[in-house]
This record gives sequence, C-alpha cells and structure tokens, in this order.
Amino acid sequence: MVLIRLGLTPTVVLTVRASALSSHAGEVALPGGKRDLDDADLAATARRETVEELGVGADQIELIGELPSLISKHGLWVTPFVGMISEGTGLKPNQDEVSDVFEVPLSWLEKDIRVATERLARQGVVQMAPIYEFDGYRIWGLTALILLDFLTLALSPAEGA
Repeated sequence: MVLIRLGLTPTVVLTVRASALSSHAGEVALPGGKRDLDDADLAATARRETVEELGVGADQIELIGELPSLISKHGLWVTPFVGMISEGTGLKPNQDEVSDVFEVPLSWLEKDIRVATERLARQGVVQMAPIYEFDGYRIWGLTALILLDFLTLALSPAEGA
C-alpha cells in the first residue's frame, strides 16, 4: 500500500523488510503482502497487511484508491492501493516483518531525483524503473515503479479540467 501520512509536509511511509524474511530481506518496500482466504478482496488484503506490518488500527487507514497492477520479478501480479493516515498516527512496526520504517516527503519524490534508471524485463513486459536514494535508503524495483505510478496519477490534471 502506498501509505500517505497527512500533515504540513505529506510523506509516504516505507519499510525495510526484516533480515530473517525468506524473500526480499533487507529491501525497502511498501506495506503489503499476499491475499489470505479470509480477505474479502484485495483492498482488505492491503489494509490487513498494513495493520500487521505497521501496527496501526484498521480504522486509522482511509483507503482512497487502487493503482494499476504490476508484475513482480517472481511473476506475481501486485495490485497496489493508496491509503492515508493522519499526522498523529503512531506506527509500531512488527519486528518479525519490518526492521525499519522511514518516511519520504512527497515533495521530494515529485522532484524525481533518481540516481539511475533500471530496465526491468518481467514476463515479456519491459519497464524502466527509477532508483532513488533517500537518507541512506535505496528505493528501487517494484517499490519505485509503484511510487512512480502513484505520482504520475496524483500529479495528472483531472479530466475535463
């Protein structure tokens, strides 16, 4: 989930995956994960995973939309959602899943200060993904592609405007 913390300077909340995880250990990621059988839909999955990883209450997350699905390097379809939390919402990361949490101002991401662009070829689809470095964190791969999609849609002029 692209989780936006509202405030004077809105930020996007990112995590660093715990080093003991079997996949993507130590990588920067957005909160999220696989759908459980008990999840009503993918939006419920996004909310549940964010609650599990960041320790926020489900009622503290306002879902505001769905982004286009992307394919991961393992061939899984990922459907990102956008949610918002208030400025004062506390985060209590689940140490089994998350080793660190940090926030990047949306104004910084909007500047698109990438250090490189990587070519991702997945299931016959080629995408050009930005690589960002923020406060010593490397934001790349699917996480960077999702953020780019979010920014592109968020900054697009409204139809009919």
